[in-house]
Amino acid sequence: MAESIKLHNVEVTKNMMLFSGSQNPELAEKISKHLGVDLGNVKLKAFENGEVYARYLDSVRGSDVFLIQSVSGKVNDALMELLVMTDAAKRASARSVTAVIAHYGYSRQDKKSAAREPITAKLVANLLTVAGVGRIITVDLHQGQIQGFFDIPVNHLTALPIFADYFLSKKLKDICIVSPDVGRAKAAKKLSDMLDANLAIMQKTRPDHNAAEITNVIGDVNGKTCILNDDMIDTAGSVVAAIAALKKEGAQDVYICATHGLFSGPAYERLAHADVKEVVICDTVPVPLERQTGKIHVVTVAPLLAHAIANVFLEASVSELFDPEFAL
Repeated sequence: MAESIKLHNVEVTKNMMLFSGSQNPELAEKISKHLGVDLGNVKLKAFENGEVYARYLDSVRGSDVFLIQSVSGKVNDALMELLVMTDAAKRASARSVTAVIAHYGYSRQDKKSAAREPITAKLVANLLTVAGVGRIITVDLHQGQIQGFFDIPVNHLTALPIFADYFLSKKLKDICIVSPDVGRAKAAKKLSDMLDANLAIMQKTRPDHNAAEITNVIGDVNGKTCILNDDMIDTAGSVVAAIAALKKEGAQDVYICATHGLFSGPAYERLAHADVKEVVICDTVPVPLERQTGKIHVVTVAPLLAHAIANVFLEASVSELFDPEFAL
């Protein structure tokens, strides 16, 4: 995409260039189709010792470069690849570099929960900034406050309207939106407003990493169609515990919607045996086609990210994408 602008009475053309990292090329392809912009050519490889290499096969001089990457899967490799791609673009005289990070890895390490722990989400923010990223576009951070870890603009988008549209199309009855913990209550309230549904909040404790215990359910879920909303599903331990707690409280049916389906370790097996009608996740993290059957359904964030990229490039407002009333 190119746009002509006047600069000191001289016609100047701005060029948008999209490049995909190796982690989520399917999402990058969808975004490029929505924008009508072909993905650029970049050579990505790893040396025998694991070092990452990147070289742009197209000139990026003077262009606004958008790098589409999910920091997931092999998280460290994905992050390092994004950093190397950024450095290569800046050294090749790109006008700007925007990192379109569909899933922001390390986002759960956003504070010190115990002595002598790191705040790795802040470390990652520092690395991206030092590498040369000038703007971040991302979807449903684990905590919105992570935006404050950056001294560059962060466009923090949400998949809530996408989930709302999906569940409205199913015409479910007696819906109750459930927050898995107090920290997610604000997002759950927004989704409940979109669906004109009741709200319930679970009290959760974490005795260890990737472990959760549901101690209480605040709100009436008896006989309701419950939709549990979270930002991510990792090993699915928390989700399975939540489903059991809701069923114990008399929930009729349970649906799960989460932006990022990490599905680590025993996640698929746990969900397959759980008493859940459907698990709806976004394509911010790639899910193998053979897993997109049965209970697991994938919705796309490509139109949302494409809209944000276009508005950033055209220097238009992105705030409409934060509005719960925004519809794709």
